[in-house]
Parts: sequence; structure tokens; C-alpha cells
Amino acid sequence: MKYRLTSLVFLLGLILFSQEKKVTDSYFDINYFSGTIALHNNDILHLITGHPEGIIFSWNKKTFGDEDWQQRFNYPDYGASFIFQNLRNDVLGNNYGLYAHYNFYFFKRHLMLRIGQGIAYNTNPYDKVENHKNIAFGSHLLSSTYLMLNYKKPRLFDRVGLEGGLSLIHYSNANVKAPNTSINTVAINLGLTYDLDEEDSEYIDDLEDEKYTERIKYNLAFRSGINQSDIIGSGQFPFYILSAYADKRLSHVSAIQLGADVFFSNFLKELIYYQSVSFPELDVSGDEDFKRVGLFVGHELFINKMSIETQLGYYVYYPFDFEGRTYFRVGLKRYFGNTFFGAITLKSHGAKAEAVEFGIGVRL
Repeated sequence: MKYRLTSLVFLLGLILFSQEKKVTDSYFDINYFSGTIALHNNDILHLITGHPEGIIFSWNKKTFGDEDWQQRFNYPDYGASFIFQNLRNDVLGNNYGLYAHYNFYFFKRHLMLRIGQGIAYNTNPYDKVENHKNIAFGSHLLSSTYLMLNYKKPRLFDRVGLEGGLSLIHYSNANVKAPNTSINTVAINLGLTYDLDEEDSEYIDDLEDEKYTERIKYNLAFRSGINQSDIIGSGQFPFYILSAYADKRLSHVSAIQLGADVFFSNFLKELIYYQSVSFPELDVSGDEDFKRVGLFVGHELFINKMSIETQLGYYVYYPFDFEGRTYFRVGLKRYFGNTFFGAITLKSHGAKAEAVEFGIGVRL
């Protein structure tokens, strides 16, 4: 009931706000969701006690083809979202998240896929005295990603429309601080949309998309951050990553990559020492090198000045065994001109996150 009342308050505010006649090319939507926590690790069985629910409230800016990238991606929306989620477990607490997102459209714009990335705040993270059962979240601040697949009928009643579908919401602190088993919520959502304009602008369809060619580009990147091993209380340590790679554009929106990473992961120093003195059966001497070197192949999807980067790597120098020899990286890049970029990426081994990486680089 409280979520229905919240929705009505939001809608009344939107109606008052939208009385101004200025064209905004934007709309709001609000979705109520309810679902379940997916069991991806048996260690979190004690945390799955109810059906999490909450609201997703979003502002969306429409595009109509003023720039070529908008036409190439079928006129997507971009915007910002707020998510409140009651995890229905006193140990887990509640989550509040802020996100940036894109909406992509299919099947005559009736099907919408939203991809959102942001930061969430958890009200009740792990504490060795007061909340030792919360092994999902080791810190208040979490990295969060959400996907929403909705069927939409905008302007069904004047400016009000309906939408509904499925959502997946992921929370993790990416081993910035242990413990960190993370939580994934799979949910059904139902909501309303409200357009701020009386009618939409006209779509522009004048793209003459000739074949795009570009010489091979060479990239240098530096990434850093802090992280911790899975040993609770083992301490947080900085890491440094140097990357060099070549990329080749295949089209206006796509490029392939080939390169190498050198990892200086200081948390491994502590883990090597800990295993050498605490677990003699692991045959760790304590003299193992904490550095690693990997080779990777990757793909980059360009969306305006942003891009989505994915890479699959293999350690060719691997003196200490930690989570296997293959690794995966996914994240967002933002270009500043044609040469410089910043990036936020997640490095993992399968479903096991190792670190959130903050990076800068050049593309020459």
C-alpha cells in the first residue's frame, strides 16, 4: 500500500511540474517491483527469507536523431534513476541507489531494454559484532547495475502510459572490503510513464551511413583503486594496473582490441603471507611474486562519447594461484576529444569480482 501512495505523490508532482509549455523531450516513469534473491552461492541461503520489493523512479531524455549516433541506435533515451529496495531481511537492510542509464528500443519501440549503472547505499552492512551474518555486503557503499526489459505503451491516457516487464538488480562492492558475496534480485515490475510534452518531436531519418575506416590505434591506460582478499580483516590495499593495447574500428560503433596488462595487486602480498603461515598444507612459501601479467582480447561498443568495453584475458605470468588464470573486465569509458579517456571497469574471475578499477588513458 505504501508504494501505491508513493506513486500517487510522484504522479501529482509530475502533473504540476509539467504545466510549463517549454518542450523538454523528456518523461518520467515509476515502477513498483517485487521478486526474489537469486541463489548464486549457497553461503547466502540464510539471507533469502522473503520477496524483496521497491520502486524505480526515473527521468528520461528522448532523442530524435539530431546526431548520427542517435539514429544508429534507433533513437535511445538517456537519463537518471533512483531505486529504493527493501530486501525483506533484517540482516541485509535496505538499499538506496542512484544510476545513469540508457533505454534501447526494439519491435517498433514497444520493447525497451534499460541498462543502468550507479552507486547504492546499504543501511546494514557486515559488522563483526553487531551484524556478522551479512556476508553479502562488507561496506555501506556498493557498486550496482540494473537491467530492465519492459513492454511499453506510452500516452495511453493523454500523457500517461503503462509499462511492465522484468528487472535484474545487482549489488556488490567488488571486494573493496570483505565480505562480498553480493546480491542479485530478479523481479517483475509494473509502472506508469508520464510525458512532459503534449506531443513528441519528429524523428530525423537522414543518415547516410557509409563504411567507416580508421587505422589501427594504440592505447595506454593506467588503472588503480583499493581492494581486499576474501579474508575478513586482512586489510585494504591499493592496486595498480598498466595496460597497452591496439584497437581496430570495424564500424562507426564497434572495435576489437588486443593487448596486455601488468597487475601490481598489493592485497596478494598479504594473502601470500597469510597462507604461508596459517595453511602449510597449501604449500605456499611466502616468497611468491604478487605481480601478474595477462594478455587479453576485447571489444568496444561506441555510444556517442561513451563506450562499453569488454575484455577476456589470460595470465601468462602467474606465480601465485588466485581464482584461476582467466579474467574478465567490463565497464564504461568516456572520451574527451579523440585522444584522452577515463574509465570505470569491473575486473572479475568468472562471477567472482576482484576490483573496481578507475582508469585514465590515451588513444594514439
